[in-house]
Amino acid sequence: MMLYLLSMLISTILIILISLLNLISKKTFYDREKSSPFECGFDPKASARLPFSLHFFLIAIIFLIFDVEITLLLPLILTMKISNIYNYSYVLFTFIIILLLGLYHEWNQGALNWTN
Repeated sequence: MMLYLLSMLISTILIILISLLNLISKKTFYDREKSSPFECGFDPKASARLPFSLHFFLIAIIFLIFDVEITLLLPLILTMKISNIYNYSYVLFTFIIILLLGLYHEWNQGALNWTN
């Protein structure tokens, strides 16, 4: 019973101290610029219908595709010790050929050119 009361007293003191410290240390700035969200350099208070180049999004999607493909290549390094070298080479070269064909296609389509 005494242990229960002691733990309740300690818990209550801790809750009071945490609440007090939160109130004391809270720094609030009521500045319009600091309280507004930052949206990639655009003014959030302006019109949302401004023209925006979709080329930025296309480059980001291409980056994500090739970045995910690299994470798929990394486990192949770990499985090299336990797999057959011919099967391993076939899978690795097929995967790299598919990646290079995708890169060539993007390059041919002009998606990697930064000019408008």
